[in-house]
Amino acid sequence: MTLTFEDFSLGRFGTFGPRHVSRDEIIAFASEFDPQPMHLDEAVAKHTMLRGLAGSGWHLCSLMMRMMFDGYIGRTASLGSPGVDEVRWLLPLRPGDDLMLDVDVAAARVSRSRPEMGIVTFAMRMRNASGQVLLEAVSPIMIRRREGWAAQN
Repeated sequence: MTLTFEDFSLGRFGTFGPRHVSRDEIIAFASEFDPQPMHLDEAVAKHTMLRGLAGSGWHLCSLMMRMMFDGYIGRTASLGSPGVDEVRWLLPLRPGDDLMLDVDVAAARVSRSRPEMGIVTFAMRMRNASGQVLLEAVSPIMIRRREGWAAQN
């Protein structure tokens, strides 16, 4: 079943995961996209403000996107996103973390200029197995309305 705008009510939408993150994955991501020493070298990372090897915040955002897609975006009549309103990295991603993504619908409105779609604003929190929140993000997604989806299919 494809989710349309009308399927997103204000409040808790769901929790997705877990997603395990390995040391090798952290280093591989950093090697390609964010090759700072605290993401690549355990010995050097011990002497940084992170006090140990930590995944890039961009790695954490990529994991969040994958968890969103696997959890609901992949079965949503999504028309894309106009951007991300907020991303905050609160604690470092560590090797061995098991991540969970909590997703709330913070706002939902029909587009004034394109009434065949709505804009749903999601508030997300990525946490580790201890319940510590590593990331908070707020992002709107444009989603086709049910009538518009039926007309397309």
